[in-house]
Amino acid sequence: MTVVSLSGRHILVGISGGIAAYKIPELIRNLVKAGAEVRVASSRHALEFVTELTLQTVSGHAVYSDVFAAINEHATEHISLPEWADVMLVAPATANVLGKSAAGIADDALTTTIASCMARKPILFAPAMNDKMWANPATQQAIATLRSWENVSVLEPAEGLLACGVSGKGRMPEVEELQEAIAYALAPKDLAGKRVLVTAGGTQEALDPVRFVGNYSTGKMGVALAQECARRGAEVTLVAASMTQAVRNPFGSIHRVDALSAQAMYEACLAAWPTQDIAILSAAVADFTPAEVAQEKIKKQAGQQTLTLTLALTKDIAAALGERKKKEQTLIGFALETNNEEANALRKLNSKHLDAIVLNSLRDPGAGFGTETNRVTILRADGSRCELPLQSKGAIASGIVDMLL
Repeated sequence: MTVVSLSGRHILVGISGGIAAYKIPELIRNLVKAGAEVRVASSRHALEFVTELTLQTVSGHAVYSDVFAAINEHATEHISLPEWADVMLVAPATANVLGKSAAGIADDALTTTIASCMARKPILFAPAMNDKMWANPATQQAIATLRSWENVSVLEPAEGLLACGVSGKGRMPEVEELQEAIAYALAPKDLAGKRVLVTAGGTQEALDPVRFVGNYSTGKMGVALAQECARRGAEVTLVAASMTQAVRNPFGSIHRVDALSAQAMYEACLAAWPTQDIAILSAAVADFTPAEVAQEKIKKQAGQQTLTLTLALTKDIAAALGERKKKEQTLIGFALETNNEEANALRKLNSKHLDAIVLNSLRDPGAGFGTETNRVTILRADGSRCELPLQSKGAIASGIVDMLL
């Protein structure tokens, strides 16, 4: 299985002089907790925002901040650190560091390390600056130059409240986004050039303006699949119903389409399917929807003890895509069952022209809606099968994607 594990990986974190540097100790702690070994190279200005002792404590290693410091482990740390690293993340990446890196200027510990790393290892820049500095044509030209080079990626900054007190574009991506960017950089790109449709979450079928019929899906499994496909180089269309799971999308390769009802999801999937190579239908889609939706809130009446609803069958997304599937397309369904699990899954596999179906059971402890883990059996149209034991939904997603290759 090719799940991206940080255990034993060497991650080099470069920190430049921006206020967002205060977030980096948390990132380093999370990476170390995940099993990675982390080294830090910083500018002197960065240490005005976060102390060298803090960075050394959370990483477990001395910080490289002075080219000529006597405590350096090697005489040329800016050469040895990139040789050691699997990936380098520069966060925050100020306008100054972006401009220097694009121009090949290497005049301190951080920029010499970046220059040495640039042609050899994946390097990620996470910009953080005032919105006006972000909009500066020189900054934008530097970013365009960096993005044109192999092995180099520049994340998009977020929009929101900036340190100067105004709202705009220029916030450094949050720690979770930075971790996702590192996972993206380390993953094999065996889905490069592929377009993948993923459905996620639970649909909501309106009863009236304030109520709906729904299910317990949180979207965790679908989001894990979308992110795994994106890490491995695919362009992903994520058709999302109701979800509580956040989507980490540092490089913009996941294109989200919101579709709250079964009908909306049906229409979105049919519209996207002709241009897709693969579809993974992991959403919990309602089989029935109210035949009529009340225009006003349904009121209970005096003495009323029951409410009778008439439900109509929804359109079957898997069957519709299966009918339209071309020879070169791959269609993967999901079956969450509570009884006669395998028989029900096989019937769905065959009747809907699926290439494979992912079966999980609510009777398995740790599997199903809302959990961080899952246990599944993958049944293929050719009669073969693969069982994935209880593990994180991220690991399950990786196993499912491996099955596609």
